[in-house]
Amino acid sequence: MFEISFGELLLIGVVALVVLGPEKLPTVARTLGALIGRAQRFVASVKADIHQQADLTGLSSLQQEVQNAAASFRQSIETEMKEVEGVVQENVAAVRAAGDEAAAVLDSARSSVTSNSPEPDAVLGADLFAAAREGDAAGPGAAAAVVHDENQLDLFDSPPVKPATPPAETRE
Repeated sequence: MFEISFGELLLIGVVALVVLGPEKLPTVARTLGALIGRAQRFVASVKADIHQQADLTGLSSLQQEVQNAAASFRQSIETEMKEVEGVVQENVAAVRAAGDEAAAVLDSARSSVTSNSPEPDAVLGADLFAAAREGDAAGPGAAAAVVHDENQLDLFDSPPVKPATPPAETRE
């Protein structure tokens, strides 16, 4: 506490021996020891009184109640978390089962489509050649004919022509 080294204590003892002398030094040391002991007992008594007053006012019981409430709150939160985790796991299992079922249906559909249909490249080539033959039969202008729909906005078309005369204003 005071951080007094052994050398400093030895110096204090030598000065006390010189000042007090060898006859009075033991009685002064005894008196000093008794005073230090009394001070230590007084400090211990004050600490005990403070703890006793704290117990009487209920601070210790209040602290214990708060700790118990915190522990019960923590436990209730953990149980709720476990319940939510269980529900989430059930939902994950249901989603995985639905995904597996959908994958099985998709696989069966693929296998039925591939077993019932001819080679896709051959069908695609035949369709392209048939469309080309139909285009040749219609003539060269048929491919270039553009279907114009009034409801469709054509971004590459020329803007509409403005009327030469402005519309007449009506007065009421």
